[in-house]
Amino acid sequence: MGDTDATDLRTVLPRLLQLGTLMNRSGLGERALKQIGAELDRPGLSIILALHMTGKAMRVGEIADRMQVAGPHVTRHLHVLERRRLVRGLADPDDRRARLVELTPDGAEIADRYVTTLLGWFGDALSGWTPADRRTFYDLLLRFTDDLAAFLSATAEQE
Repeated sequence: MGDTDATDLRTVLPRLLQLGTLMNRSGLGERALKQIGAELDRPGLSIILALHMTGKAMRVGEIADRMQVAGPHVTRHLHVLERRRLVRGLADPDDRRARLVELTPDGAEIADRYVTTLLGWFGDALSGWTPADRRTFYDLLLRFTDDLAAFLSATAEQE
């Protein structure tokens, strides 16, 4: 990496850390849950969002991978979500030993309201941006996230 790249990244790093802090410590997720009147803990919400974002039933291991946690952690929270009728288990047609999990209509409705609330807030925060700036931001954020995830995955495998 050249000196210019290191300087540019050194300038951006505080903003990346600030963004992480804003997303984690601002209570954004909890505020959105309160706004929509849903009582979920963070792991439960993460499971519901993982299912919502994929739009299909998934195995417990797939959900755990998306959440970057161990399978038993997901299983414990799935039991609570099933009791609340927000998710349901299904037999996996490809493997009778495996189980799939899908959102119920109530779970999907919570996920839809939550995502709509967040997107509204993000849209409001970006309301002063031009459409071109918004498009550039979206494209570069997606690229950065994908590249960082791939890099971290590759370096984790080397350890």
